[in-house]
This record gives sequence, C-alpha cells and structure tokens, in this order.
Amino acid sequence: MVECDLQAPSANVLGVRVSAVDMQSAVDLSDQWIQSASGPRYICVTGVHGVMEAHADTEIHRILNRALINLPDGMPMSWVGHIQGLRTMDRVFGPDFMMAMCRRSAERGYRTFLYGGKPGVANRLSETLQEKFPGLQVVGTYTPPFRGLIADEEKEVLAQVRKCRPHILWVGLSTPKQERFMARYVESFQVPLMVGVGAAFDFHTGTIRDCSPWVKRSGLQWLHRLMQDPKHLWKRYLRNNPAFLWHITWQLSRLRQYSYEPHNPSIGKH
Repeated sequence: MVECDLQAPSANVLGVRVSAVDMQSAVDLSDQWIQSASGPRYICVTGVHGVMEAHADTEIHRILNRALINLPDGMPMSWVGHIQGLRTMDRVFGPDFMMAMCRRSAERGYRTFLYGGKPGVANRLSETLQEKFPGLQVVGTYTPPFRGLIADEEKEVLAQVRKCRPHILWVGLSTPKQERFMARYVESFQVPLMVGVGAAFDFHTGTIRDCSPWVKRSGLQWLHRLMQDPKHLWKRYLRNNPAFLWHITWQLSRLRQYSYEPHNPSIGKH
C-alpha cells in the first residue's frame, strides 16, 4: 500500500475549504489517493455557485468541507486564495480536470465509470473519451432519472458499479444534486474516487460550447454560459454573483469571519 499524504492547504471562501491546487497537483493528488487504496472518497468541483449553495444550505456546506479535494472551479476561488497568501493556487475547470484524469487513467490502467447526463449522453461520452485516450477503460455507464433513485434503481446501479469495480466514477449531474449524490453513495459504491463534474458530460459531447482561454482567465465564463442558456441560468447568476461579491467583501475586509462550521459567521476579528 502506498502512503498517502493529502494535506494540501486550502482557502477559506465563505467558510468552504477550497483546495489550494492547480491542475497538475490536483491530478497528482487524485492519482496518489487511488494508488494508496485508502478507501472511498469524493472530489467536488466548486465555484461561486457551489459556495453560495453551501452558504444557504448547511448540508451542502458539510458535504463540501468533507470532500477529499475541493477543486477551485472558477477564477474567484483562485483570486481569494491569492489574497490569502496561496500564490500557487489556480483555477481547475471541471471538464479540463476530467480530461487530464482520463489521460492519467489511460496511462495507469484505471477503470472509469460514467454516471449522469441525459439519455444517450454517457454512451456518447464513453466513445469520445476512448477515441481521445487510447487504452482508457470505460467499464460502465448509467443514465439516472431526473428524480432521486428508487430502491430497485439503487440496487441496479449498485450491482453494476460493484461488478465493474471502477477506480473513478464521474458524476455528471448539476450542483448541488451531484454533491448530495456523492455524499449519500460514496460508502455504498466503494469506488476510490467519485468526482462531480457538473456539465462536463455536455461540454465533451458538444451540447455546450466551450469558450476561449482568455474568457476563462478573466473570470467571465459565467457570461459565456449565460449567453448559451439564459432561460435556465439567469436566475442562478443574477442571484449568486452579487450575493457572493457582497459576502466575500465582508470576509476579505475582515469585518466578518466565516467559519468552517455551517452558518456561523462572526462579526469582527477574534
């Protein structure tokens, strides 16, 4: 068994532990965990949306803070980390992390399972990934209903996952649905790593168009997403972005401290 030391520092973003990693260190830490055979864990991909969901929901707050790694999926996460002295912290975009880990998985022989997406999307993604990364083992796919799983469906997917014995189970649901799913089933599935990557399934099958690197680096990818799907995303961005700016200004000005314990902000310094 490989010794596994995952003591990466983290930024405090409104009380959420966002890991101070970049793409290379995130892939290396994930690889190290799989090799260590230390047990099942999950990785969250967390940006402004996830942080604000945690701010409003104590369960999501706890789920994020119990993750093996909270990837900084959004430039605001990195900017806050830099202000807190974590200069090597950089944005790790969920779909890009998926590609990087699939490349590593093909090299290591890790087995991959795809859970999520609309009907047919996981199968198309399986074909896309195996064409892009020769040798990648996609050992199973499962398209869940939009509602929660009923007992028979739980038994079905549990039996399928246990039979396939993947090293990584990619969860392509929305936030916070995918975080709740991983927290609920991580022990049952007994997969070394579950990773919630949101819209990555749609990005890599062409349903959602990616934007240029400069848009990502400028922190404007949310606007690019909004322009593609304003009907479903306008409420999220109009609610979350101003609220995040308000609360993070309080935190960074040190007028309010946000605890890792849910809903325990305190006024003033201690």
